[in-house]
Amino acid sequence: MPDFTPTEMMTIAAARALSNEDVCFVGIGAPSAACNVARLTHAPDVTLIYESGTIGTAPDVLPLSIGDGELCETAVATVSVPEMFRYWLQGGRISIGFLGAAQLDRFGNINTTVIGDYNKPKVRLPGGGGAPEIATSCQEVYITMKQSTRGMVEKIDFFTSFGHGEGGNDRERLGITTKGPTLLITDLAVWKPDPVTKEFTVVSMHPGVTREQVQETCGWKVRFADNVEETPPPTELELKTLRDLQARTEKAHGGKKEA
Repeated sequence: MPDFTPTEMMTIAAARALSNEDVCFVGIGAPSAACNVARLTHAPDVTLIYESGTIGTAPDVLPLSIGDGELCETAVATVSVPEMFRYWLQGGRISIGFLGAAQLDRFGNINTTVIGDYNKPKVRLPGGGGAPEIATSCQEVYITMKQSTRGMVEKIDFFTSFGHGEGGNDRERLGITTKGPTLLITDLAVWKPDPVTKEFTVVSMHPGVTREQVQETCGWKVRFADNVEETPPPTELELKTLRDLQARTEKAHGGKKEA
């Protein structure tokens, strides 16, 4: 079995969730790494869209931001941001929104705005950007994040991106017709919402991970599926693809001098 880190397992497990048929709205950071690993391995025809208006982008290195020139240079087309959101996103043309989170609750609601009181926050976060619209307008949403009791909390400090609200049919009650969060991939496990309550439930744990570890790094009482599977470990191809991508990115953006 190849040696791999929890973060590598998370990224590769997230990449596996995408298919050639998907049109995916990509968040910067871990979602971007996962989506591009998918494109470079089992889903070469996946369509990656970034918030800046790039469609069908195929970056050789991971972008630092949505304004990274690499995205526009490798895209099939670039449209204006208003067109991206109104025609493509709100028009229902995007199948998957791939988001990260600073805080997340059991129903997939995301906070990327502030930690603490909004008017006197302990930490001011980058904000929502296009994530609130992605969370409501993409056909479904995948979330990826590392587990911690600071990140996975009983109650988020601010609703940036709406998941399943308080659970059940909250989205439908508010007139939101898309599925919302259907998958959560962390560095320890794969979670899916309960069909009725919409509470995230562990369906698969990564190799070597225990239920105790999952609970210790989560701020709510974890629910486990009746049959919890083990996530297949990364293949050599998946690991090499991810590591090569990260090495190219570090060389391009890391500022390291050649020996």
